[in-house]
This record gives sequence, structure tokens and C-alpha cells, in this order.
Amino acid sequence: MTIRVLLADDQALLRATFRILIDSCADLDVVAEAADGKEAVELTRVHQPDIVVMDIRMPGTDGLTATNTICADPELSATRVLILTTFEIDEYVAQALRAGASGFLGKDVDADTLLTAIRTVASGDALLSPLATRALISRFLAAPEPGAHLAPPESLGALTAREREVMALAAEGHSNAEIAERLVVSPLTVRTHVHRAMTKVNARDRAQLVVIAYQSGLVQPTPPPSR
Repeated sequence: MTIRVLLADDQALLRATFRILIDSCADLDVVAEAADGKEAVELTRVHQPDIVVMDIRMPGTDGLTATNTICADPELSATRVLILTTFEIDEYVAQALRAGASGFLGKDVDADTLLTAIRTVASGDALLSPLATRALISRFLAAPEPGAHLAPPESLGALTAREREVMALAAEGHSNAEIAERLVVSPLTVRTHVHRAMTKVNARDRAQLVVIAYQSGLVQPTPPPSR
């Protein structure tokens, strides 16, 4: 199945470069390009892409606002957002994940990493760049912005004990392979537990599952190391 991609970036040359790279893959297809966040939202509603590769700093409506609008729209629930930006800082990563983004990469990634990221996010997994560390998740996602609604603890009531365990380990930043090694099960079994947990707590992807794990209190934040 072909993964349909929408590119949102204010730099036309960069969009053209990404289009050539993505369209060179048989399983990927660029369906539209947007020069700002407002256009990204409009074109996403028209084309219903699988993935929006979204820049953050764009004129007018920025990428974070556009991401929030796309992820909050029930009619776009099948579309996932991969943030690709030059500004790979803690606050942006946290805001992007809170807005509903499924992945976050710096623009200095190589071609293979970008293509793999698109496929990873399209499969329903979350993807964070090396700079978006476990400490970042603990530090920011557990501290919601003013007015944010926390996921109530009862939202975890439908989970089995093993699903809660796997969800907690995923929230701590462990990969499926690492969780499988710790629990002495196969990575496929871990993936199954993750997807069942996502379904039960109504998480659109693994990134949102992590947010819910912290907000519901399933996992407690680790204080960032003192500098």
C-alpha cells in the first residue's frame, strides 16, 4: 500500500528536494505541498494524506498550530504528523507531542532516516530524534500546560496487567525490542500489547499513548538532572 504524504514547509526548494526523495520510493507518494500552516490544514482536509511532514516555523499559521488543528479534527483521525524542523529544542518537541504529532526529527537527518521515519509514523509507531530523549518526555509531558485536560486514571481500567506494564515501559522510552527482552516475550507480542492498549485508551498512536501514561499517573516523571 502506498503511503500518501503532504509536505508543509515555507521553503519551496526544500519542498522540491523532499518531493524528489519521497517520490523516488515505490511505496511513498507526495500528494500535495503547503507553504504555511493554514494551507497545510486546508490541503490535509482535501487530500486526506497518511502523513503530513510539517515544519514548525512558517509565516502566518505555524506548524504547531496546524498540527493541533489536524490532530483535533475527527475527520482527519487517520492522518499523522511528522515534525521536521531546524529548531530541535525541548519546548518545541513537547508542544508538538501535546498537539498530537507522532514524530519529531531535525532537518539535519539523512535521506534514509527521513524515509524510515515516514514509514515508522505511518505504521502507527512514534518516532523521536536523538535530541528528544527520555528525560525530555519525563520533564515536559508530565507537566501539562495551563488549561490542559489530564487523562483520568480510570481511562486505564480496561487494560490488562500486562498491557499496563508494556504501556509503562513504552512511556519510559523503551523500544519494542527492549521491552520484549525485559519481559522475555517476542517483539511481536509487545507490539500486539501496545496496539491493544492504544485501542482501549483511544490513543491515535504510540506518542499519544506515552502522553496518556504520564497524564494518567501510570508513570511518574523523573526529575531532570541538575546542571
